[in-house]
Amino acid sequence: MTQPMDLQRRLLPSMSALTAFEAAARTGSFTTAANELSLTQGAVSRQIKALEDQIGTPLFTRKGQRVSLTPTGALYAEPIRDALRQIAAATVRTIAAPKGGVLNLAILPTFGTRWLVPRLPAFQEAHPHVVLHFTTKLAPFDFRTHDLDAAIHYGLGDWPDAVCDHLLDEEVLPVCAPSFLAAHPVAEPADLIALPLLHTSTRPDAWAEWFEAQGLAPRTGAGMFFEQFATTAQAAEAGLGVALLPTLLVRGELAEGVLVPAIDRPHCSARAYYLVHPRNKANHPPLAAFRRWLLDTAREAVTPP
Repeated sequence: MTQPMDLQRRLLPSMSALTAFEAAARTGSFTTAANELSLTQGAVSRQIKALEDQIGTPLFTRKGQRVSLTPTGALYAEPIRDALRQIAAATVRTIAAPKGGVLNLAILPTFGTRWLVPRLPAFQEAHPHVVLHFTTKLAPFDFRTHDLDAAIHYGLGDWPDAVCDHLLDEEVLPVCAPSFLAAHPVAEPADLIALPLLHTSTRPDAWAEWFEAQGLAPRTGAGMFFEQFATTAQAAEAGLGVALLPTLLVRGELAEGVLVPAIDRPHCSARAYYLVHPRNKANHPPLAAFRRWLLDTAREAVTPP
């Protein structure tokens, strides 16, 4: 009786045939593919013909020296390209860290630099053989099309087809430079309505939510927008206005006094920071180790001493 794995092996084309097909599909030329793979045009043609015979359908139409993908070939090309990319990425990860493995992690830029990175030496000390590769991403993405094992995400715990572990809530506070506050005293929340407000593009509704929480109508009109919290914080330090910033990301500035509360009215957002990962990556050893460490670290960060 044929076992499922035996059947898969019989159906699996050779790697040389798949790489020849992918190169020809991408370049639209057997000759260009041959040059890229350091083969002859005839060798590429034979590899693709063998693949077509195995599959039982043409993958290219041939008109003289020109070739183009058939509809079936076009459907086949994308998953083959993704599979070869994943094989190459897995090989690089294994070469880079043969003992502990590699964790490919997407991070939010300011959260990564200000909260996560300063705490990473503890993880590296506990797991010296795990190599961390970071990618900065501000918007959600599809794990199926990105070579990533996990991501730190801000929002609701509703990432499709993923496990979402709550890390930290986000408390925001209106802050500004001491000199700005001295020139623009704030006695109550309504006083902020007339002041220049600084916005972060990843939280476009943050000020509206804050004013609503204070029982006030949101102020109409736009102020300065910045892409990242770090830049917004720098603008506030420079005296350009009042910024609504997460307290966990500006604790250093508040402790040093370069930023001060414009008014002591913190607001906790309905959204939070999460560690998210595809369900099929749950047993990936580097991810399992990082997940345990990160959840413990986040728990300690909110536990009073």
